[in-house]
Amino acid sequence: MGYAIISVGGKQYRVREGERLLVDRVALDDGATFTPPVLLSGGNGDVAIAPSDVTVTVRVVDQQRGPKIRIGKYKKRTGYKRHTGFRAALTQIEIESIGGRTARAAAKPKTETIPETAPVAAVPAAGLPAGYGELTVVQVKEAAAGWDVATLAAAIEFEQGHAKRKGAIAALESALSDREGES
Repeated sequence: MGYAIISVGGKQYRVREGERLLVDRVALDDGATFTPPVLLSGGNGDVAIAPSDVTVTVRVVDQQRGPKIRIGKYKKRTGYKRHTGFRAALTQIEIESIGGRTARAAAKPKTETIPETAPVAAVPAAGLPAGYGELTVVQVKEAAAGWDVATLAAAIEFEQGHAKRKGAIAALESALSDREGES
């Protein structure tokens, strides 16, 4: 990698491997390493905004204080004079590496992720209406009003075991409590 833009202490820095920077105080001991969020990576002609597979490893070199800034207040003809100073708390960091995948990410087995908008796979379960797995949360909420207690219990069990959609579970539990209240 050529360079990266990272965020440390609410500020953005353009960094390269081996660089040392003074940043606002980082609450870590000297020698500790951390990985700040990467906002952009580039170099060698390719630029990626908010890359998920690029990590920047940063080592804390030293805790320092900035130069003293003198602040003076004065009002004429009143004898009012005040002097104070300020020294910023800073941390010197060194960019150890700007890399592609980390060892942990490479070691993880690749799993297929299901998008949030995709319907839940239709797993046949006893007591569920036909096509329940393809229903969205809104459709489950609307349809649950007409189901009996056994169907609602089976749907809750399915959601807790397979789909884990919080909105559907809440809608089913609400409909179940309404059904049990009528009895």
